[in-house]
Parts: sequence; C-alpha cells; structure tokens
Amino acid sequence: MQTAEQLQTKLNETGSNVVVVGRMGQDLSKYGLRYTHFGIMFRPESGGRWRVAHLLNDCGTDRSDLWYEGLGNFFLDDMYRFDAVLLIPPPAVVDRLLPKLQAGRPLRALHTPRYNMVAYPFSTRYENSNTWVLETLAAASTTETRISSREQAQMWLKLNGYQPSEMNIGPMTRLGGRMFKANVAFDDHPNELRYNDRIQTVSVDSVIHFFDERNEGWKIIELPGPQARRF
Repeated sequence: MQTAEQLQTKLNETGSNVVVVGRMGQDLSKYGLRYTHFGIMFRPESGGRWRVAHLLNDCGTDRSDLWYEGLGNFFLDDMYRFDAVLLIPPPAVVDRLLPKLQAGRPLRALHTPRYNMVAYPFSTRYENSNTWVLETLAAASTTETRISSREQAQMWLKLNGYQPSEMNIGPMTRLGGRMFKANVAFDDHPNELRYNDRIQTVSVDSVIHFFDERNEGWKIIELPGPQARRF
C-alpha cells in the first residue's frame, strides 16, 4: 500500500486528471525493456478518487477483459519491483480521453478479448494490455481522423511512425510458449519476422518513446519504489 500512496501523491502533483502509469511485473532486462504493464489512471474533473482502467488477462488463459480498479490493486500482483513510470498526456488529449474513461463503453471499441502476451502491433487477431493502451491513446491523439476501430488506430500509428519493441526469441522458446501457455501465440506475426526470431510487440518503453518523440507536450516521470529494509 505504500507504493499506492506514493503514486497517489505523485498523481495529485501532476495537476492532470489522466495519467498513464507503467509497472514492473517481471524482469525483461534481457530484452532491453524496463516496464511491463500499462494502465490509464483517471479521476473526475472536480478531483477525488483515482481509478485505473486496464486490460487484464484471465489467469493465464487466452482471454482478457477491461477492468476498473483502485490504485492499490494495480500493485497487488507479484511485482518484480515497485518502480513506476508516469506518462502525462497534454491537456487536449486529456480532454478527449477523460469522458471516454468515465463512460466506459467507448473504450470497448478498441478491445479484442483474445489475449496474447506478445501480440503483433499491426494485427487485430489478438491484443494485450499495452496494445489496448497504445490504441486508446492514439484514438485520443488526433482530431483530424476519427478513430473508432482497432484497424483505424493501427493505420494511424503506422502513418505516424510508431516502432514496436523487438525481442529475439528463438524457435524452441516459441514452441515452448505456444505449447504450454494459452496466453502466448506467434501466429499473428509476419513469417519474415517470426522465422528470423524477430518478435515485435507493444511495450511500455515503446509507447513512451513514441509519444515523447511527437513533441506535443507529453511528460514522463519515473517513480522509484520503496526500498527494501535490511533489518
């Protein structure tokens, strides 16, 4: 709970009513990645209690759903570390995103229940938590194009130069993941990438890099977690 309280204090200090927050659920340093899971934190315009909207996998199955939870639940999973990263949208994006977060139903237009931990970013066959956040932010980032489907969100991301993270995953690892884990699949990845051990997916790191490079006023804050006491 100390981490949730620390996060709430920092969220209040941002002055924004929508903040995207990443956590460290596991160690992905061998792939050059730091954070593993994104959620969108929000509160009413008048202030009040923060909540998080995020996509969660149903206990290792190939299914997912969108959940609304309190801040404390965001860190209840078995965390690798309790560090967090905050991605603060510019005011115009907040104004477009907050009503959708409060209504709930509009967010489901960009949700695919078939879950894949390593979903390919430019396919709609599967989805993971970070893909949903990326496409939701994309839909709120433009007024020139109305984005109401995953196909439209992915087209906008391609046109605007989004680059996914790439992991080197060999055939034996892929085979083991596909055979023994229902929430891991590789059949949505292009053959020319998959058979060269190049697995591309949406990561917290790649989302932060994409919006930071757009120079639209997105802000990034890293929040170290509580340090373990030695005695």
